[in-house]
Order: sequence, then structure tokens, then C-alpha cells
Amino acid sequence: MQTPTRRAVRTVLQTLVAVAAVVPALAVVIQESAGLASTAPWLVGAAGTAAAIAGGLARIMALPAVEQLLARFGLGLADDAEGSP
Repeated sequence: MQTPTRRAVRTVLQTLVAVAAVVPALAVVIQESAGLASTAPWLVGAAGTAAAIAGGLARIMALPAVEQLLARFGLGLADDAEGSP
């Protein structure tokens, strides 16, 4: 697996873990509110969409041109050698 793809997959996993950490508290709030209960399926879809978008953005940010642009603002991965595991 190439480094940019690996970074995108890691970002998706990180986002899913972050969303999963919030889900129990969100479930309690939804359970206590009848109005929110109707939005529960939408929230599950939104969580998956957020993870997919985060992965896509991570993949775009791994492109060399975008990496150079980010480096100009001090947000590049200067310490990360291309091709390192």
C-alpha cells in the first residue's frame, strides 16, 4: 500500500474511532428526546459520510502539489520521508 493511501486509511479509522466515542452519549440524548429519535438514521449516515470525507481530504493532502502548498504555511510533513513505512 502506498504511503498516501495508507495515510488516508488511517484518517478514516481515526475519524470512525472519534465518532464511535461520541455515539454512546448521543444515543442517550436521542433516547430522551422523541424529536431526535427520528433523526437517528440520518446521524448514522452522517458519521459514515464524515469518515469518508476525512479520508478523501487526507488523500488529497498527500498529493505532492498540496504537500508543497501546505509546507509553505508550515503545515507540511518535512520530517516524513517519502516512501517510509
